[in-house]
Amino acid sequence: MMKAEGTNALITIPINSGAHTAIGELNGQMIEDMQNQQATLKIQTGTVTYTIPTSEINIDAVSAQLGQHIALVDIKVQIRIAEPSATTVTVVQSAATTSEFSLVVSAIEYSISCTYNDQTVEVSTFNAYVERTVAITEGVDSAKITTGIVVKPDGTTYHVPTKITIIEGKYYAVINSLTNSTYTVIWHPIEFEDVAGHWAKDAINDMGARMIVSGSDGLNYEPDRDITRAEFTTIVIRALGLDAGIGENKFSDVDSNDWYCDYIETAISYGIIKGYGDGTFGPNDKITREQAMVIITRSMAITGLDATLTDVEISELLSAYTDSSEAESYAKSSIAACLNTGIVTGRSGNMVAPKANITRAEVAIIVRRLLQKSNLI
Repeated sequence: MMKAEGTNALITIPINSGAHTAIGELNGQMIEDMQNQQATLKIQTGTVTYTIPTSEINIDAVSAQLGQHIALVDIKVQIRIAEPSATTVTVVQSAATTSEFSLVVSAIEYSISCTYNDQTVEVSTFNAYVERTVAITEGVDSAKITTGIVVKPDGTTYHVPTKITIIEGKYYAVINSLTNSTYTVIWHPIEFEDVAGHWAKDAINDMGARMIVSGSDGLNYEPDRDITRAEFTTIVIRALGLDAGIGENKFSDVDSNDWYCDYIETAISYGIIKGYGDGTFGPNDKITREQAMVIITRSMAITGLDATLTDVEISELLSAYTDSSEAESYAKSSIAACLNTGIVTGRSGNMVAPKANITRAEVAIIVRRLLQKSNLI
């Protein structure tokens, strides 16, 4: 049974069978009708919800893969929430041991499959964040929940933007991701020794616990060291919860054996980085504040944070800073967007310091603010 809620066409499919697997089943025509209404579909069990804009299923693209002349009504669309297999559970537990984090909830798999006869197309990647909520087990200390993560079949893990909320007196982890996969929620506290008295301590430790930033060794972060372009790109990809290694490397100075190559590939594929224009990226160059703000502004397009400003608004914002004329013309709109959203603040009051290198502490602050302002953490 489907129930439309309100004028925004939120269509809820409640599944309260208590089974280990919950499946919402529709057909392609129903999906297209919902897309035409810009509807959002919500699968809801007693402990988990899965909310997806129906446009993200893109039934026309699915139909084209299955065959040009198939009636949409004949395509079976299954949206599935399930406990993973015993093999996957073992992989998740091994990942926890290896990466030294504690599991707060049992792992959950999400998938969408579109089937016609014996052909199936999996819908596993999206153009906008898809939200899942997972109930936190009774008795778990809400202060001991760090983030949601993806666990890949090979046991590697990565952070996905997660916040804790209270719904009708019960704690839930709200996970946003651009893919379907196996997810769990973890407790992974980190306190770097060399930030104990630092002004950016809270942001650095938070981003470290979420596995977005990492230390120079097991104990220290080096907060005041300038960061490289490769390091910065890696942190942004991790912050957005994107899988590394999606796409191709187009830069002549990035080698496939470099530790950051997979992150560079993903950043290219999502349009987050462009390089210098001569076929190089300069991965080991220090990144300036204006370069960092350009990348952050491109990331806002992924998080859904509106940074649109008119030319007049950009000029007015920048006029408040005495050194804004030093900024490159290509970076001015991005600098204004970062200032306007509060993701970046000036240095020494009325200086934006566009040509100054950005430090590791500043990076932890701005990626945290990006996620906070985007309502993702």
